[in-house]
Amino acid sequence: MPPHTHPARPPDSVPPLRLLVADDNPVVRAGLTALLSGRSDTTVVAEATDGREACEAALRHRPDVILLDVRMPGVDGISALPHLVRLAPVMMLTYSHEAETVREALRRGAGGYLVHGEFTTEQLVRAVRDVREGRPHVTPGAAEALLAELRASAPAHVVSQPSCHLRDFASSTLSQLQSSVGESFRSRFRLSTREAEIMDLIASGMTNQQIAAVCFISEKTVKNHINRIFAKLHTTTRSQATAKWLGVA
Repeated sequence: MPPHTHPARPPDSVPPLRLLVADDNPVVRAGLTALLSGRSDTTVVAEATDGREACEAALRHRPDVILLDVRMPGVDGISALPHLVRLAPVMMLTYSHEAETVREALRRGAGGYLVHGEFTTEQLVRAVRDVREGRPHVTPGAAEALLAELRASAPAHVVSQPSCHLRDFASSTLSQLQSSVGESFRSRFRLSTREAEIMDLIASGMTNQQIAAVCFISEKTVKNHINRIFAKLHTTTRSQATAKWLGVA
C-alpha cells in the first residue's frame, strides 16, 4: 500500500449517535454525559440546563437525538418540545411519570418517554437508536400511568377494558391482557381483548405511532388491528369508530 494511502473504514462501522442532553440537574447531566460519551456507539455533543439552552444547542450542534427532561426552570421540556422536534427526534428522559405529562409529551411530538430507574444502559442506547429511526419507546411506568388515566376517563356506563401490564422493557413486547370485556354494550362488536385495548387508545386521540409506543408493538401491527376493528365496527374512519365505541353514534 502506498505510504499516502489510508485504510478504508470497515464497511460495518457505524458513526456514533450524536446526542444533546438537556437536564437542569448537574449530577444527572454529568452522569449521562459520562455514560453515553464513554461508548463507541454514542457521544454527547452538547448539554443544556433548560429548554431555551436546548433549542440554542440543537441549532448549533444539530444532534441526532435530544434527551430532554420534563421539569426545568425557565423554559421546561414540555414547552420546548414543539420547537425541538423540528430540529431532531426527542426522547423524554425524566423522573416524571404522571399520565397528563406523558400524554402531553407524546402529543407534542416526543418520540419516546423513558422514566429513570426503569431501564438499563443498553436499553437506553437501544431506545435512543430506535427513536432516531422513528420507532417509539415508552417505559412501563409511563405507559401504565397513561393507560390508567384512559381507563379512569372512560364513560361511567362502560365496563373498563383490559389493561397492558408491561413486564420487560428490553423485550419490547406486550404481555398478556387481563380482565374481560364483560357484558357491556361493546361486546356486540366482538373485538378481541387486544383490539379493544387499541380501540380505547384510538378513542383517546392517540396516533398509530403513539399506540405502538404504549403497547410495544410495531406501527404495522397497529394498522392491521385497526383494519380489523373498522371491519367489525362497520366504519371507515377513526371518528366513526370512536363514535360507535363510545356509544354516541
